[in-house]
Amino acid sequence: MFQTTRRRLAVWYTAITAVLLLLFASGVYLYVRSTLIERIDDTLNHVVEIVERSLVVESINDDVDKFRINLEASFRDNADTVEDDHIDLEWFSGTGELLWSTLSEPLNIPIRPNRTGETVRVVKEENSKFKIPNSSLLTPHSSLKTENSALLLRQVTQRVEVGRQVLGYLRVSHPWFEVTKPSRQLIFDLALGIGLMVLCVGASGWFLSGKAMEPVGESYQRLKQFTADASHELRSPITLIQTNVQVALADLDLAETEATTSMQYRQQLKVVERLTQRLGKLVNDLLFLARQDSGISKDIFLPCPLDALLMEVVEEQELLVPEKEITLSLDLVDPPASETSPELLENWFTLMGNWDQLVRLFTNLIANALHYTPAGGRVKVGLARIEGINRVSGLRYTSALLQVKVSDTGVGIPAEALPRLFDRFYRVDPARTHPTGNTATASATGSGLGLAIAQAIVEHHQGHIQVESIQSIGTTFTVTLPITLES
Repeated sequence: MFQTTRRRLAVWYTAITAVLLLLFASGVYLYVRSTLIERIDDTLNHVVEIVERSLVVESINDDVDKFRINLEASFRDNADTVEDDHIDLEWFSGTGELLWSTLSEPLNIPIRPNRTGETVRVVKEENSKFKIPNSSLLTPHSSLKTENSALLLRQVTQRVEVGRQVLGYLRVSHPWFEVTKPSRQLIFDLALGIGLMVLCVGASGWFLSGKAMEPVGESYQRLKQFTADASHELRSPITLIQTNVQVALADLDLAETEATTSMQYRQQLKVVERLTQRLGKLVNDLLFLARQDSGISKDIFLPCPLDALLMEVVEEQELLVPEKEITLSLDLVDPPASETSPELLENWFTLMGNWDQLVRLFTNLIANALHYTPAGGRVKVGLARIEGINRVSGLRYTSALLQVKVSDTGVGIPAEALPRLFDRFYRVDPARTHPTGNTATASATGSGLGLAIAQAIVEHHQGHIQVESIQSIGTTFTVTLPITLES
């Protein structure tokens, strides 16, 4: 599935880039082609102006109203000049009769006065012998043996007048392959460039799509792991519930023929009740995480005195301390003596947050510390306020932080397990299974969601949580929360 998606992304990326390159190349081609045509038209018009200025006009029979062009004097010096520029000249009388030309054979094209330039197609009959200017294949005035071949020319035709008398027409022609030849070369170069660019884009698209798919693949793998773990966690209590119900039903059938005490039914029902509560807690935890992930949780944050909250949580957890003989203490770091603001001193440990979520956060952390600390150990909870100080100006920041540290002298956590400690359903125990056997005495273990929920609550309060641990020495969880949330 991921390879197919990656391939589609690469193909789409390459296709869109190829279309953009094609549009760009088309624009470049049209621009260069139009530029070449403009240059040729400018050259032809320039030749027309030069020839017009060199025309020798003389009167006919001393008649001041009638004039004619002296062809010999007018075009004596122009033939060689235009030949060097691959330009051919034709002079027509006022009636359209060809009088002089640099071509060896007339083109038989009607006269159409046009100073903007036009492209004409000259069809050459068999054994035609007129000259092809600047042809790379044929020399001037060479014989053509092709049948019904064609020659393209760019032409400008100018009508020459004196007063109201039309002396004649000057037509200037330029070979069209001066445009087509560089245009074809440009098309070849652009096609080659686009081809190479598309190959490069395809390779880079494949690489980039792979990079883009990496987080998707990781998310998919986490989802698969999450689904497998959730299925396992849900399957265990459901299986135990079904087993106890089946045993109860079997005992009920047996009770019809034998005297059976109600103590057995009560014990089995208590196991079902305990497993059902654990299953309900697991479902609530999953629902809480799902709401946090989707962002649909609309919790209202109110001022919460964190010192009072921790006192309450520590008092609740102290009920478990006598059983394991663990020392549980709460240490509050007092404000500095330089602080004199009564309002600030009164709210020194108050932040904006959700009371129930914060209680759940620190209950999870302290309960974990107590669970993994052996008898005779210590669990210490510390609360301090961190004031932000600008190192340049020395002014206090308005956004102070509250830092809570939960330290224990427990078994510690292996270094390789720390990066995955906040993953859902992850437990350091490799087995990651609930004990089975006698359902009446089975001790339920955690589902592996406690630290994941703790991290979700901290992030929901725009804080961060980190852990430091050394095996056989202890573990310290540090939670840092902003006093005021950023909007």
